[in-house]
Amino acid sequence: MTRPPARPMRADAVRNYERILTAARAAFAEQGSQAPLDDIAQRAGVGNATLYRHFPTRQALLEAVHRDHIEALCRQAKELLAAPSPSEALMSWLKAVVAQGSTARGLAASLMAAIGTQEESWCRDAVFASASALLARAQQAGAVRPDVTVRQLLKLVNAIALATETEPDRDEQVGRLLDLLLDGLRATSTS
Repeated sequence: MTRPPARPMRADAVRNYERILTAARAAFAEQGSQAPLDDIAQRAGVGNATLYRHFPTRQALLEAVHRDHIEALCRQAKELLAAPSPSEALMSWLKAVVAQGSTARGLAASLMAAIGTQEESWCRDAVFASASALLARAQQAGAVRPDVTVRQLLKLVNAIALATETEPDRDEQVGRLLDLLLDGLRATSTS
């Protein structure tokens, strides 16, 4: 069960929150991240005002729906910081980001939107912190180009997830595109 916000809520508000999340998960799985919010409210059996009271923006709803996936990616990043090879740790995590994007339709769009926003976003902050730690470690080891930024890295990996989300040969395409990305990230000597 996804946690409702930290503020205290009445029992009926908690039920509505969970019903909205259940309806949103189904709608996003069927229609992608642009599923109409009015349809989600109707599917949940609540009014639009109730949906917007809990989730004032589409991004807030997407982040709540994908909270468990995002938290899992952040836990994995933390574990990978202890891996012997900084570059392999980063690559494993990037593959996990794309894999999560394929199992949770709309996650890549949610992450992409969070990356591009200047609004306060726990999702963006958590993913940036995870990616930053792994990227910095790989750069310090000389395995990744020093001019690669976290924002660039996340945009590229989420673009791969978005571009391949509905492809029948998705796994093959993801593998090839990640290989190309990883080749471009590698630090090269200038001798």
